[in-house]
Amino acid sequence: MLHGGLIQCLPDKMDNESFYSIDRLIEFGMGMAMAQQMVGMMNQTMKQMYVPGNIQSMPVAQPVTFYVAINGQQIGPVSEREFTQLVIKKQVTKDTLAWMPGMLAWKPIEQIPAILKIVAVVPPPIPEP
Repeated sequence: MLHGGLIQCLPDKMDNESFYSIDRLIEFGMGMAMAQQMVGMMNQTMKQMYVPGNIQSMPVAQPVTFYVAINGQQIGPVSEREFTQLVIKKQVTKDTLAWMPGMLAWKPIEQIPAILKIVAVVPPPIPEP
């Protein structure tokens, strides 16, 4: 009954100033579509956000593996932990050649930021008294 009444009143109210004008209806529909997109983006961002104390745990970072060349021999794949040990033992320096998935060729570690950061955080040896 209400639906039929709405349809009957539409032809009388279809001028440019009415809420039921085509321009206003399109404007309203576009506004609703934009609002839905904004809500979707906000929900996606909220799902990815880490909140301390929340039941959901932080996403686990994928382990980085790569290869190094020591004395002309390919070593690897090497994990970050194994690589740190090689740096501590001074078997690897910033000039050591390395390769990781996605690279086209072997490069010195100082030219590979993902690996160089590991070298930078390894503490230097303790000086002997």
